[in-house]
Amino acid sequence: MKEFEQDIEACIEVLRRGGLILYPTDTIWGIGCDATNAEAVQRVYQLKRRDDNKALIVLLDSEEHLDHYVVDVPEMAYELMRVAVKPLTLIYEGAYNLATNLLGENDSVGIRVPREEFCQQLCTRYGRPIVSTSANVSGEPSPATFDAISDDIKRGVDHVVKYRQTECTPHSASNIILLRGDGTFKIIR
Repeated sequence: MKEFEQDIEACIEVLRRGGLILYPTDTIWGIGCDATNAEAVQRVYQLKRRDDNKALIVLLDSEEHLDHYVVDVPEMAYELMRVAVKPLTLIYEGAYNLATNLLGENDSVGIRVPREEFCQQLCTRYGRPIVSTSANVSGEPSPATFDAISDDIKRGVDHVVKYRQTECTPHSASNIILLRGDGTFKIIR
């Protein structure tokens, strides 16, 4: 577990100084940065060659901290997180305390509380939300394993996590559900 600890510490140091990380998530490998740092978020858009009008997903350490970043968390959100069997990203309207350039329309934000050990530890120990967007150039397929990540992406970040690089089991993206302020929802993916 020495590599695990070293990677967590290195990631926290990079995130604190506004850098980008390439890290394994509870779904696929992701590009991450401090979700409260607009300059770091802009670097993610540049690296992915992605329009900055497309929102980015955020990882959060605990559902108890949702109200620090979402004005009104619907009760349904807690129930959906409780019963989800695979990673679930919920899109909330009325986000705040996050970099505004990662938000979607109606100040919406997709937030996931990971259950995977590395992400959970990273989010908890960093103490702030972390961007998690697929480690690919926009328009290209999302990499299912570390080896499928392009060299451009690997070179474009400030730290590449060593933990789980050798895993061969392909991973897939999370389910995504949009929660509306009127109590309705829409399954996106």
